[in-house]
Amino acid sequence: MVLDQLTRLRRFLEALFPERHLYLRSNGVVHGMVLTTGRQVAASAAASVLGLWLIVATGIMMIAAVSPSSADKAAASTQAYYERLTADRQAKLNSAMAQLSDSNGAMSDLARSIENRHAALAMLLTEARGAPGAAQALAPAAVQNADPLSGVRAVQLDQDRLISKAETFAKSRADRLRLAFRLAGLDPSAFSPVSSDSLGGPLIEGNDPRALAAVLDVDEPFAERIQHAANDLGDLHSLNDVAHALPLAQPTVGTRQASGFGVRTDPITGQPAFHPGLDFAGPIMTPVHATAPGVVSFTGVRNGYGNVVEIDHGHGLKTRFAHLAAIWVSTGQRVAIGEKLGGIGSTGRSTGPHLHYEVWVDGRPQNPERFLEAGQYVQQASN
Repeated sequence: MVLDQLTRLRRFLEALFPERHLYLRSNGVVHGMVLTTGRQVAASAAASVLGLWLIVATGIMMIAAVSPSSADKAAASTQAYYERLTADRQAKLNSAMAQLSDSNGAMSDLARSIENRHAALAMLLTEARGAPGAAQALAPAAVQNADPLSGVRAVQLDQDRLISKAETFAKSRADRLRLAFRLAGLDPSAFSPVSSDSLGGPLIEGNDPRALAAVLDVDEPFAERIQHAANDLGDLHSLNDVAHALPLAQPTVGTRQASGFGVRTDPITGQPAFHPGLDFAGPIMTPVHATAPGVVSFTGVRNGYGNVVEIDHGHGLKTRFAHLAAIWVSTGQRVAIGEKLGGIGSTGRSTGPHLHYEVWVDGRPQNPERFLEAGQYVQQASN
């Protein structure tokens, strides 16, 4: 029975795919090809399989296009998250801008106040310019705040800090110089001019804090602090100018003090006598230095002093260097502190090579040792 079914199937296929002959002619030669039923069935089967594969593949692609993958779902979720985050930031920014707009008047007033205070501080710091240590002591703090309102407040606080430091700096430096004057036996008030009530640039009267506040367009307490700091800085500058003229430096290096100021036994007569200076013993031609800036007012021989150099430092201050073996400056010459004036000798009324050094204030001899002690104090205080 199976054989009959196979016979009928063979006959069906032979009827469906009868044997065919193909003839191909190329270059005058005819070739023949026989397409048997089996070959046609095999080719039809192969074409059917290929067509079925194309249909299935196309269907899978269409399904994938319609249904999103897990990666696509994750990307869509991430995009939605950042869209919400951006919207939230934008809402906060809009709220902040609205608040800033509402407080615009207050911010403008605050900014104007800050600018006016800054201008007053600029004049004050101009007064402080050049004072030793002022640049470091009065350096403004860096403001690192991105919030505009907090940044303005920080600047305002730094201005308060700066005026406090200016007051402290000026007063402490002026007090140190006053102490140096007293160590030298001088009255600081005699060298301080009447306090100026102006703050740099155009004259700004500072007697009345209310008037000063009106001129500077700042609050009265701040104007009063500006006035106090300016007065202290004025005292500091006047004292500092005079201090530079004070003979505070050592007149020689590598020598020893052989005799002091005051009554002593005279080395020649053996009797008590007043000695108006200090003696520094050292080898012949040891350099002698100016102890403060000034102008050479005399060079030559004076009775008992031998070869002498005298320097006028202004403010009633003079120094005398005696018994010199050589003089290296001339009358009228301006000298700086530490400049060489001559060499140690033993000219005049002298028993050996040494420098006789005197300091005069308003025509009266002073104890030079006090000036040297004051110089050591100023040097230590400046470090």
